[in-house]
Amino acid sequence: MKKRIGNSDMLVAPLNLGGNVFGWTLDEKESFAILDEFVANGFNFIDTADVYSAWKPGNQGGESETILGKWMQLRKNRDKIVLATKVGWDFGDGRKGINATYIHSAIQDSLRRLQTDYVDLYYTHIDDEVTPVAETLGAYAELIQAGKVRYIAASNVTAPRLIESLELAQQSGLPQYQALQPHYNLLERQSYEEVLAPIAKQYNLSVMPYWALAAGFLTGKYRSEADLGKSVRGGGAKKYLNDKGLGVLNALDQVAAKHDSQPGTVALAWLLAQDQVLAPVASATSSAQLKGLFDATQLVLDADDLQRLDSTSK
Repeated sequence: MKKRIGNSDMLVAPLNLGGNVFGWTLDEKESFAILDEFVANGFNFIDTADVYSAWKPGNQGGESETILGKWMQLRKNRDKIVLATKVGWDFGDGRKGINATYIHSAIQDSLRRLQTDYVDLYYTHIDDEVTPVAETLGAYAELIQAGKVRYIAASNVTAPRLIESLELAQQSGLPQYQALQPHYNLLERQSYEEVLAPIAKQYNLSVMPYWALAAGFLTGKYRSEADLGKSVRGGGAKKYLNDKGLGVLNALDQVAAKHDSQPGTVALAWLLAQDQVLAPVASATSSAQLKGLFDATQLVLDADDLQRLDSTSK
């Protein structure tokens, strides 16, 4: 069942496919296979960013958008996809920020790589905290007026700057953020739940948590230091190898066994049970991983499951 993003007219299935692996741990052919299976199962919401994956040796950034652009062009399915990309993150060569000049330049680069005339959801990927919010929103207004962007959203923006942007939009008629993409999962709860969740509720922002599986830790793949070498992404899970992290894995194992499911599937289902969460962002590098993501959208956790996971992860 598709749900509405914020106050927009965009309807998406409750899973946001992360494009960070396209051009990083997956080549073009492998990426196409994941994308084909994703849409074949009724999903339509894809997330990327202009900077993906500049961190890989030999990459320049933009690799994910380029692969997505080729795929949409070959499949002739652009009109069926709700496509999100982002602006602002540092490429490492001076390309960064959310000032008007850079936003106008960055969207042109993204549209060229994506082989499309417009982006459905354009995120402030990270706030530079110096550009006046009126300048940023003004630039977005011009992109919307030009038909290059349909709606805007925010990711790594502090609560004060987020509120300032939302209030200015309401007062001035500038575009308002429709969604929020925070760092939020069973092991990263405090900053979202205590600070950002009330803002999301007040302004009806749909929430698309990133790192929804804690760099893969919540799948249960990494249970010891020796496991970290299983993936190039293993290093990101190392910080969770502690009593709390292993305790959460134990709770996930118990709930997964009860539902004949998998820990990662349960972790995503927990997110989907949270207020304002519409579609967690999760990536997959295999058909088996994709199935675990799909299953999460069908798994309904009962009160005992939620209590067990809540009490362990608080």
